[in-house]
Amino acid sequence: MALTHLSPLARPNFAYSDNYWSPQVHVDTSIRHWSKTSVGHRVDIDAWSAFCDRLPRDPYVNSRWKRMAWMHLLESGDVECMGECPMAQGGMFNDAQSMADKLRYYPALESEFIAREDFKSFVRGWANLWGLGPREPILVQITGVRGTGRVDPLQGQGIHADGCKYLSVLVLKRENVTGAANHLYADKAGAQSLGEVLLAPGDILHIRDDKLFHSAEAITQTDPGQPFERFIVIINSRFVDGFQNRMLRRHFPQAVLNDAF
Repeated sequence: MALTHLSPLARPNFAYSDNYWSPQVHVDTSIRHWSKTSVGHRVDIDAWSAFCDRLPRDPYVNSRWKRMAWMHLLESGDVECMGECPMAQGGMFNDAQSMADKLRYYPALESEFIAREDFKSFVRGWANLWGLGPREPILVQITGVRGTGRVDPLQGQGIHADGCKYLSVLVLKRENVTGAANHLYADKAGAQSLGEVLLAPGDILHIRDDKLFHSAEAITQTDPGQPFERFIVIINSRFVDGFQNRMLRRHFPQAVLNDAF
């Protein structure tokens, strides 16, 4: 079955603001393919982080907690939840044995969270940054780790790409954490470093996932007598992973999918 596709020129204009991000964010993502900025003035980070306390444990990775939802924009620009579809990362994009080439189902984001106006504005602003159109699936996850000792937040993925074109990471909680800096590379081997980014709550890192590779450092406790917590929002779209696109087509027949993979 052919994938429904709209060229950028065919996408309608939306009734949402194009100034959610500063002009520098647009310049950075266009030229160097990544940008760090803050959304603390647009998003109630304290209110969002409260939802982390109710996250269920990840059924595939014991040291992680997670919820997710597939969102899209309607022709009106309204944000809507699409329904259930599993995460599906092929082995070429995910090296972790617990996740690669598997269909992964997670509990949905809470309806109270999805209904928040600052969440809807965030999704609209994010879609506008990358030029996404109506009915393009957008995956939103709240996920993170807590505990003691030393934890790999990527659970073995190492230097990798997520199998999409556009990816952003927003930190909600960072308590008693040493480490967890994000590293950006021009190659999967990590020979060409492009930068190191340490994110505080409210900071967001935008990445052209089809242009760069990325990783995150291990997490340890700043105070060894207290546990740590680090929770993030991951949002991504326009998948180049054929495995994920097949699942999206199966669950959302009318979705507009990326056909360049």
